[in-house]
Amino acid sequence: MHAERFHPLISAEGPFASVYFEDSHDTEDAAKQLELRWRGLREQLRGDGAPDPVLDTLEEAVLTASPAVGRSGRGLVADATRVYLDEHLLRPPAATVSRYSELPYLVPIVEHGATGSPYLVVAVDQEGADLSVYDPQGRAVWSETVSGADEPAQAAAGADTRRSGDPQPPEEEAARRTLSTVADRLTVLADKHHTEPIFVIGEVQSRTQLLATLPERSRAAAVALESGSRSAGAGTVDVHRAIDQELARRRLAVIDDAADRVRAESGRASGLAAEGLDAVTAALRAGQVETLLIGDLENRTVLVGDTPTWVATNADQLSEMGSTVEVTRRADEALPFAAVATGATLIRTDERLTPADGCAALLRYT
Repeated sequence: MHAERFHPLISAEGPFASVYFEDSHDTEDAAKQLELRWRGLREQLRGDGAPDPVLDTLEEAVLTASPAVGRSGRGLVADATRVYLDEHLLRPPAATVSRYSELPYLVPIVEHGATGSPYLVVAVDQEGADLSVYDPQGRAVWSETVSGADEPAQAAAGADTRRSGDPQPPEEEAARRTLSTVADRLTVLADKHHTEPIFVIGEVQSRTQLLATLPERSRAAAVALESGSRSAGAGTVDVHRAIDQELARRRLAVIDDAADRVRAESGRASGLAAEGLDAVTAALRAGQVETLLIGDLENRTVLVGDTPTWVATNADQLSEMGSTVEVTRRADEALPFAAVATGATLIRTDERLTPADGCAALLRYT
């Protein structure tokens, strides 16, 4: 996950309230369940020392947002002044999490959050398409409709000039022109909003024809979904589930690639990988980390110096940096925050990679 989405946190003062919970809206009493869940979270945060301004800021965000579609999770990070992160999670967290601490807790977003890229959903049939752009959190930011009426007819209304041997009847030619217009507009939106992937839903013939019409760069980013139709729209539970499954599949592919790279680099003299708290914190202090891989850090702690990137396992390391302070922080908060401050990518590992001390890193240089 790219660090840019977390950058507003770098200049924030803190402390931060971080909450992660199930936000599913698949039962009749979902709204009531959300309210009860929030009450429990509010009391937990209050017990951890969160003041009313922080709790009120979070409460407004939690209870006034548009309902999720189907099974869902949600993560929020806030201080007394604003909500910095309000994220749709691809799956509900295994357990509700609440923290009030000097640093934000980002690991659940790294693990279950959206990919970090906007995406485009195209619901197509022979008469046109509905195009919707979604931000990385799954919120619609743009929508429009392209129809056959957007293209001028090439023959007089009612005329049927087909002759034996003509390559296409008028209705097929009209559909071809319509899909060509959809492809052109789709490509413009994809380029403008930097969307990837492009999800295509609708009946099979229209999907297939549209994909064949797309330019190569758009076709390479396109994913045809079996779920959904233009008449039902892109907001159905089945479509959301299919999109989340594809985004999760891509996340697993990223984890696979990163795990393979760590294993490969660990066996080379180049040394472009680090593993364990000592090596990873040293690389973060030096600004060497390209990708931070976060495993099970359990309750491990590190020391943090004058800046968020000065993380260490002992006080001598901070003294060598000239740090005037050393405070103990949870490693699962301090390491991701240091990585964000240096522009590193963050990946939550699973059983594919179990690094020493629960952390590893791919390095920009040695």
